[in-house]
Amino acid sequence: MAGFVLGEFEHLRTPYKREVPVLQGSGKAGTYNAMSVDCPFVFFHNDRFYMMHIGFDGLGYRTALATSDNLVEWKREGVILDRGEDSSRWDYVGAAYSWVLLENNDLYELPRLKKVGGKYWMIYHAYPEFGYEAGGAKMGLAWCENESLLDWHRLDKPILSYENGGDWERGGLYKCCFVEFEGRYWMFYNAKDKTDWPWTEETGLAVSDDLLHWTRLPGGEPVMGVKAGTFYSQYVSDPHIRFDSRTSNWVNFGFGFDGGHAQGLLATSKDLTNWEIADEPWIPHGEPGEVDETHAHKSSVIYWKERFYHFYCACRPAKPGDASTVAEGEGEFRCIMLRTSSPLA
Repeated sequence: MAGFVLGEFEHLRTPYKREVPVLQGSGKAGTYNAMSVDCPFVFFHNDRFYMMHIGFDGLGYRTALATSDNLVEWKREGVILDRGEDSSRWDYVGAAYSWVLLENNDLYELPRLKKVGGKYWMIYHAYPEFGYEAGGAKMGLAWCENESLLDWHRLDKPILSYENGGDWERGGLYKCCFVEFEGRYWMFYNAKDKTDWPWTEETGLAVSDDLLHWTRLPGGEPVMGVKAGTFYSQYVSDPHIRFDSRTSNWVNFGFGFDGGHAQGLLATSKDLTNWEIADEPWIPHGEPGEVDETHAHKSSVIYWKERFYHFYCACRPAKPGDASTVAEGEGEFRCIMLRTSSPLA
């Protein structure tokens, strides 16, 4: 497996770490990001870069947008999926985006949003109870016609639920990505096998012809699973899948977890169904005191001007002076960081 990591895919490395966050929580009660920000998704739209991300306010997740001209300095634009007004809805507590349909899959092209039926389409997930990822989440679908991307509308019912899934996903669904390939939509999502800790998270696959109706693969087993004795012995989560046209491989910048640290992983496939995961972490957690000391995970990768920009969520124990901390981590500082394939000027 060492040849897999150090050979054919070495060009995807991003060893240069920017030492300060590109986005972090506000620490201000009532804001969408009062306690943390998480899960970056970076794309190009209307001649600017956009970062869709989620914030945790102590009650649940809310989805927001930020914009940038250079992928380094970011300006917050506003919340796009907020807490609902109808407490009877399945997604009332909050909505965490997962992915938005893109025009292309090629890692070396700028990721641009694609309209189907005159609308942009987003898959999001929502938890049923107030708190940090409380209860089993389901997947929903939202759409937007406005080019500002600030006005999203949610369909009434979930499009994918853990309740009719396999044993490995009975605890609830998590973040997904979906790609359009060979006339179909392919949704990769991670899920947990039970609600009581410790649980296992693995990554499965469902397909659709219309974005509304999804079918799991025959047998419904994960396509990327955990492996004892590795850094992904407990989780294989948060897929971020693009096509590496230089090697003619699909690549997944997901993450693995071994019970102590979450670290970025690299998995590859020729056909989207059979995946191989590198044995070493692709984005390792940091040294003591670094902002990613505890976790380095939940990636979004973009290529621009001959350089890879690898955004990810970083976590470390809270320190005095931190504006925001996540209660779930008993004093955990969680933010969005950046690594690049060449030094920033």
